[in-house]
Amino acid sequence: MAIAFLIGGALALGACGSPGSNPSPLFPDKKLQLTGETGIKLSSLVNAAVVAAAIYVVYDPLAPNWEVEEQRLSGDSYRLSMKMKRFHTGGAGESIQVLKRRASALQEQNGYHGYQIVEYTEGIDSQTLGARRVAEGLIRLVQQEQADSFLQN
Repeated sequence: MAIAFLIGGALALGACGSPGSNPSPLFPDKKLQLTGETGIKLSSLVNAAVVAAAIYVVYDPLAPNWEVEEQRLSGDSYRLSMKMKRFHTGGAGESIQVLKRRASALQEQNGYHGYQIVEYTEGIDSQTLGARRVAEGLIRLVQQEQADSFLQN
């Protein structure tokens, strides 16, 4: 919805008019002189800014690559459901790292000595606007006597 609003705003601000007419009632058809011979129309500058804002909304470079939904199943078990953001430039193989980082944080917050990954799956969720990587894991927090290499921490 926000994308359509921004693109519509860009089209409205740069609406085509007859030659010599002002294409945008909000911004006068003035030129911003960059050098003696080079200039840019103010309406073109505004259009570029609106398009850049639309791109930023779609691909937020500061947003985390994975969205994690956490569900507590019992006193020491958690299900972590993860979805990768729709538009990204990397991070496709990070899901197990995200799961382990969150499991370690839960372990420390709750005073446990370790955790076990009981179940872990990865896949792709096909949706109307494109596919998204998804992953899901079940972890169990364990005390010190249960935490050893045979239980695959």
